[in-house]
Amino acid sequence: MPPLLSTGRLYSSPLAPQHGPDDRLYIGGNESEGHFSLINEACSMFAHTNPLHLDVFKSVVRFEAEVVAMTAALLGSKEKASGGQICGNMTSGGTESILLAVKSSRDYMKANKNITCPEMIIPESAHSAYDKAAQYFKIKLWRVPVNKEFQADVKAIKKYINKNTILIVGSAPGFPHGIIDPIEELGELALSYRICLHVDLCLGGFVLPFARKLGYPIPPFDFSVQGVTSISADVHKYGLAPKGTSIVLYRNHEIRKHQFVAVTEWSGGLYVSPTIAGSRPGSLIAGAWAAMLSLGQEGYLEHTREIMEASKRLQNGVKEIPELFMIGRPDMTIVAFGSNVIDIFEVNDLLSSKGWHLNPLQRPNSIHICVTLQHVPIVDNFLKDLKDSVQIVKQNPGPISGGLAPIYGAAGKIPDRGLLFQQPMVTMCAASTVESCKM
Repeated sequence: MPPLLSTGRLYSSPLAPQHGPDDRLYIGGNESEGHFSLINEACSMFAHTNPLHLDVFKSVVRFEAEVVAMTAALLGSKEKASGGQICGNMTSGGTESILLAVKSSRDYMKANKNITCPEMIIPESAHSAYDKAAQYFKIKLWRVPVNKEFQADVKAIKKYINKNTILIVGSAPGFPHGIIDPIEELGELALSYRICLHVDLCLGGFVLPFARKLGYPIPPFDFSVQGVTSISADVHKYGLAPKGTSIVLYRNHEIRKHQFVAVTEWSGGLYVSPTIAGSRPGSLIAGAWAAMLSLGQEGYLEHTREIMEASKRLQNGVKEIPELFMIGRPDMTIVAFGSNVIDIFEVNDLLSSKGWHLNPLQRPNSIHICVTLQHVPIVDNFLKDLKDSVQIVKQNPGPISGGLAPIYGAAGKIPDRGLLFQQPMVTMCAASTVESCKM
């Protein structure tokens, strides 16, 4: 495995709107320079490759192995407590990583405890990919309320564990509020009941290890925690790799073997596939490999320092706005806030009109911004627009034309929110694939 090299810089981004870059674009710079240019070149060089054919595209297979190994090293594989067998694969994103971890946990628990009616328990802050996994793999899902700190409630989760439980879940941090669940306590729970524990590090996998090195008080979250059996980490977030690259890791080969599909009786020959996809784009694997090697330890430390400092400035700025309140105590770079005075979704609509793209949340009604490299130089711009928007809504309450506040506000008041998706009024059509949508 090659060492993580030490190069890379921060770049301003002309890709986003002038006042408010999208908080889902993690890379700074533009496609003609810097890090963007590097990964684009790497991707283009391997655009024709497919790691399904191991004997043909050997370089891409090696790239994947090295990306997995470097990620595992960040997440505890070098620690004695990990057991020294951490292994995994690259996937198309966090959802696929979670799906594979759930599927592997289900089959592992069937093989070891003969569980044929599987159930899993997740906090309500856990990603919706677990709902998808439950539907795909016929697993009963228990979604448990979080505690007052908006963390996974370990005692509440324990109450749902029974003879059919295969898996419990924690996030580091959770997507809604940027708060790390008590992974150590969840690990103890998983060990005591001999069940699996998956940790969702899709957002934090390439930030938390470096934030800890920088001195931030980051609680244990990786394979150094006994009881953690699998981890998902997105390289295409703060790993600053091209979109479509994530990692799923397992504590040992015994668990991971249940991820594979092997077909031996097909007339087309032997077919073995480690992930949900058969053919996979080698270009993205090459791009992720290039991203990690070019940035290296020093590059990731630099980026982490920048975004963590920007996040703290943003948190302090939000706290100075009396009409708003923070959701919990963010551990990383997601800052969520709501209001008991004004309609926070109307504030969000005004921010959208100024070019800021934030995520609306529920339970409680709130919005969040995920601080990326693009936001680092313009935190003060955002805080000014936020203050102005709050005052406008306070003085002139009511939805703006074309805004989504009425929809989000109504959704929060409907007892059965599933009804929303049965109504033609909220039928969602993708303009890129559907020419017209008749409501």
